[in-house]
Amino acid sequence: MNIVAGFTQINQVFTQRLKVALMQFEEIKNKINLQNIEIITLTIDPLSTDWHSPEKENHFRSGCAPILAIKRAQELVESGEHAVIISGEEPLKSGYSKAQRHKLMAIYNDEASISQLYNDLAHKFIDHHDSTKEEFLNYADLLFQNHSKSHQLAMKEDRAHFAPPESKWFNKVTDLFRGVDCANPLIDFTGKLLLCSDQLITKLNIDKKQCVKVKGIGLGLLDIDEPKALSQIVKYDHLTHAYDIACKQAKLNFNQLVHDKKALMKVYTCYPVVPMAFLLNTGLVDSLEQIPQFLSQHLLTLSGGMNLARAPWNNPALYGLIEMYQQLKDTDINYGLVHGNGGIGYRQGVAILANA
Repeated sequence: MNIVAGFTQINQVFTQRLKVALMQFEEIKNKINLQNIEIITLTIDPLSTDWHSPEKENHFRSGCAPILAIKRAQELVESGEHAVIISGEEPLKSGYSKAQRHKLMAIYNDEASISQLYNDLAHKFIDHHDSTKEEFLNYADLLFQNHSKSHQLAMKEDRAHFAPPESKWFNKVTDLFRGVDCANPLIDFTGKLLLCSDQLITKLNIDKKQCVKVKGIGLGLLDIDEPKALSQIVKYDHLTHAYDIACKQAKLNFNQLVHDKKALMKVYTCYPVVPMAFLLNTGLVDSLEQIPQFLSQHLLTLSGGMNLARAPWNNPALYGLIEMYQQLKDTDINYGLVHGNGGIGYRQGVAILANA
């Protein structure tokens, strides 16, 4: 299965880069329609969808939703389908009042806010790794500096970027997080990814330079996403499971590729505990103490992560997949990884991509 086109649009702004991506997307989509081949659409649910309602067929929810969707696309192609679109549309800025946003985002009812639950999770993470609050805060700041480096590179390359955070975002939201350590995605977002089978690519004579292959997808899903599950989530064994499956399916030693600087990453970066857990549970670092050295040599995101290059609600990993596809086409790096994290961490997903 291959990614053959993708685009993102933020706040209805049409950049030259978007115009080119949109033209390529529509061109291939039209070629498929002329062949009378059905294109199956997989939808990332918006905030307006009740978090606790049953998921409809081919609809996906949570920050891990895009990885679940690309896994479903893989299954569809393996069963004989030839074309799939993963679509996410979230008018977070213009589609809701402030009161509506707050109400819809209170997915754990009045028990606790998402930020407070992640703060509780981070405290358990500190205890689990025999660390300290001071060390955690230091690593969190180093993570933000790492995101800032990739954001500055994106600005130089004329990719999606935003103005630097206002000073108020450097204030603490909880005792372990500042505003800049969390996602701040008050934007309108549209993203679409088009995937095709090898047979269809050959039939349509699509240029291989335009294709990026989906090499491996791994999922680690716990049965429960509630505050009482924090002690189970914080071990992140399900993240290790997802990563190992993706690497095994891709037949790659991805850790070695990263250390050799032959691979790009798009790690889920909302709340520092998540990328810290990713580094530890994938084996990219052996201990928390190795995080500073790793961050000094490798970037965790392509353009600033959720903190600086935003995608709202259930869409960060979709934005990541589209951005990784575009980067692999535009650079001499052949491999990329996109990480998805759902709820307060009960769902973990990893997708590994490679130039065709």
